[in-house]
Amino acid sequence: MKSSVVTSEIFEPYAQALMSLARSQDLAERIGEDVRSLLEALQNSPELKQFLANPFIKNEDKKAVLRRIVGEEIHPYTRNFLLLLVDRRRLLFLEGILKQYLTLLRELKQTVLAEVTSARELNEGQKQAVREKIQAITGAASVELETKIDPDIIGGVIIKIGSQIIDASLRGQLRRIGLRLGAV
Repeated sequence: MKSSVVTSEIFEPYAQALMSLARSQDLAERIGEDVRSLLEALQNSPELKQFLANPFIKNEDKKAVLRRIVGEEIHPYTRNFLLLLVDRRRLLFLEGILKQYLTLLRELKQTVLAEVTSARELNEGQKQAVREKIQAITGAASVELETKIDPDIIGGVIIKIGSQIIDASLRGQLRRIGLRLGAV
């Protein structure tokens, strides 16, 4: 099954349903915080991801683990949504559904997601400067940064906003200079 088919037929309806519930109760951002925490837990624990995706583990065992992990930390709507996914055997798609929810939340808040790759960790001042530059370029109300470290870019940053890439890295500049010299 292609990714776009999975996104439109599974991720979107569940994410839309959660967003609809969240908006009706004015909880979109609160549930967004829960979603971010859950995504972080999934990304930091491959074992948890495998456990939840395993079809041989009983639903009640998955529910027990989820209840133990999330405890009272998340909103009851989010907890109930997770349990619904277990009942519907859609927990395998949890990560995609959560990411789709965040996409819907960004659209709602007129926020742009920018993937920023740098040679080393950016400090808060640098992150703020990148946010302001991206806001000026896109006209978005706010900018959410997803940072990555890649020492191979030598210095500078590579910014990806949707399908647009802004390469302000030293590696990119050296490559462009090399192309110009090769054309001479």
